[in-house]
Amino acid sequence: MPSDAALNGGCLCGAVRYRCDAPVRPATYCHCTSCRRAAGAHVIAWFTVPASSLVFTQGQAAMYRSSSPVQRGFCARCGTQLTYRNDRWPDEVDVTIGSLDEPDRVAPAAHIWMEDAPRWDRPGDALPCHARSQADG
Repeated sequence: MPSDAALNGGCLCGAVRYRCDAPVRPATYCHCTSCRRAAGAHVIAWFTVPASSLVFTQGQAAMYRSSSPVQRGFCARCGTQLTYRNDRWPDEVDVTIGSLDEPDRVAPAAHIWMEDAPRWDRPGDALPCHARSQADG
C-alpha cells in the first residue's frame, strides 16, 4: 500500500489510533436505527476497507456485538465509534469517516437506510437516497 494512499484516524481522546487502505466502494451516510443509537446522532458516515488493511497503531478498539451478525468497535475510554463489522462480509470493515484525521479525503456518495430515518431527517444534498442498502435500490 503506498503511504500516500493510507488513511489515518483515531478516537477523541487519542487512546486508539488506526491506519487503513482507501475505500473499496463509495462511502455512505447510514440512517439505520442501530447506527443512530450507537452514534447518538441522526446519521453516521462510513467507508469500507479490506479488513486486512485496518491496523491499530495505538491501543485497540473495544468490541460490542450490537446484533447477531454485527460487531461495533469503539474506544473504551472516550466512547468514539470507530468500526462496524458484519459476519456476512468477514473480509471487510466499515470505518467512521468522522474518526479520520483528514475526513475530507473520503466523501459519502449516498444515503442508506432512509426507511429508518426520523421524519425530520431529509437530506438536501442531492445524493441518492436508498430505503435500505444501496443494493436494495
